[in-house]
Amino acid sequence: MASIFSMIVAGDIPCYKVAEDDRHLAFLDINPMAPGHTLVIPKREVDYLFDLPEDEYVALELFALKVAKALKAAMPCVRVAEAVLGMEVPHAHIHLVPINSESDVDFRHKLSLPGDEMASIAARIAAEFGK
Repeated sequence: MASIFSMIVAGDIPCYKVAEDDRHLAFLDINPMAPGHTLVIPKREVDYLFDLPEDEYVALELFALKVAKALKAAMPCVRVAEAVLGMEVPHAHIHLVPINSESDVDFRHKLSLPGDEMASIAARIAAEFGK
């Protein structure tokens, strides 16, 4: 079954489109954190953002960059936050949220880990990255 975002791409479900090119679509989130909260997606359905081939990932981020610049120009804000969660819809997507402070993006569940645990995690990731 196609994701809700694929149905939006196909035109089966309406959206408040912000921008589009041949491979990407940007539209307003129907449950925004702030006015202008925008979702940026590849038109091709891929469940997880980091499963995109490198060229498609870069193209999506470059498209999101253009959308973020337009969003900042159109909406009064200090910055545009980018967030990738990907748990609620099985279709890769980027959240762009106009913000005036970090608290405007409310993730609610933050951890506080000891420094030595943070260093260990960082070292493990760095080792994997270097492979």
